[in-house]
Amino acid sequence: MSEAKKLPDSWQWASLEEICEIVGGNTLPPVKEADTENRVYCLKVSDLDGNYSDGYAIYGGAVYTSPKIAGNRILTPNAIVFPKRGGAIGTNKKRLLKIPAVLDPNLMGIQPKISKIFPSYLHLWFEKLDLSLLQNGSSVPQINRGDLAPLLIPLPPLAEQKRIAAIAQKADRLRRTRRYALQLSDTYVRSVFLEMFGDPATNPKSWDCATIDNVVALSQYGTSEKSNSEKRGYPVLGMGNITYSGHIDLTSVSYVELSEKEFYELKLVPGDIIFNRTNSTELVGKTAHWNYKIDAVLASYLVKLKLTKEVLPDYFVALLNSKYFKQLFQERCKKAIGQSNISPTLLKEFPMLVPPLPLQEKFAQIVQKFDRLRTQQREADRQAEHLFQTILHRAFRGELTSQNADDEPESVLLEDIRAQQAKAEAKAKTATQAMGDAADYLGTKAKQQDIEPIQLKFPGFE
Repeated sequence: MSEAKKLPDSWQWASLEEICEIVGGNTLPPVKEADTENRVYCLKVSDLDGNYSDGYAIYGGAVYTSPKIAGNRILTPNAIVFPKRGGAIGTNKKRLLKIPAVLDPNLMGIQPKISKIFPSYLHLWFEKLDLSLLQNGSSVPQINRGDLAPLLIPLPPLAEQKRIAAIAQKADRLRRTRRYALQLSDTYVRSVFLEMFGDPATNPKSWDCATIDNVVALSQYGTSEKSNSEKRGYPVLGMGNITYSGHIDLTSVSYVELSEKEFYELKLVPGDIIFNRTNSTELVGKTAHWNYKIDAVLASYLVKLKLTKEVLPDYFVALLNSKYFKQLFQERCKKAIGQSNISPTLLKEFPMLVPPLPLQEKFAQIVQKFDRLRTQQREADRQAEHLFQTILHRAFRGELTSQNADDEPESVLLEDIRAQQAKAEAKAKTATQAMGDAADYLGTKAKQQDIEPIQLKFPGFE
């Protein structure tokens, strides 16, 4: 990559507040029956976990009538929404609006001024912004309007903004295809869980009933020692390292200094369960299975659980991440301003369905098979993300603007993206075929219930 260059003469710097309206979410009145002709959605943090393939929010929130939303700014399509409070900030979830919406108190939005900036260009610039670097607050991380307003964005003429956006969106399409392949794996495993064990809300297969207390042999809080980013001490996982669907993301890990004795008392070992006891109401209760041979500990917002022999980790994690349990967590958690909490004592009171071990083992085989597949998919996703970020880096330094005979021709860049896109789509189809092979091999027919269907057609890529 070439050295940093001066921006082209036709470009200028502009602050975010000059080209956008920055809108914070607010507490809304109780939900009432919506006016079918004049309705608006209220988005929550969980609505940003939608289909990676299109980059839009999923609109799972409550519906309100416009006249009832006093004091709440209604954002219009192409506004960008993102978490402004709690552990979700570290996930860097940024979504576009398809239809008008208002935001709950844990979200913030930026509405572009169309006369000054092309929305797709703004979205690309915002994609490369690491929101976690802007957060402040000692107990509950948050982002304030004043943190965003002075940020500077390089601004070419509108026609050039559109051209840059068109190039970058081709690489973004590749990235979204890779992510969609990952999403297919999550969808499949959730559907297998429902087929094998039934809906936990109704227990249609009449499994033995207990409480979580009956199957947890040990619960232990993570360390409250202050973490650092200088890699001093041992890796420490925070709530941002646990995804909403129950996977562990080690892309960004902090460190904590502990004595050798403290480390061995808190150390994670394969088979441990990680439970997110404190987060926003939508994200509290995220659960993951630690299956890594890596030295690491947990931060205080997380709890380590060790299970008895009656329940396998993969089944336990799938159960606690099910739609039924997420609803239970939201209903029963102890709520405070900006965060909710489920203590280990409260967790032990939750219901527990205990199917026969052979059936749990069969489910674990499926999960482990797809964990191996996901490892390959994550590497492909990493490569696509690197390409996309490289293009963004060049775009906002003015290096996608033809000004130097030594610059790589745009046609070469686009041809490389097209070739990688074809490979990504082929691998996504292979992943779906592998799902069918696994289901046949294990005698399990996956059925879609209350989730998006598996499909080979990529939304938005027709």
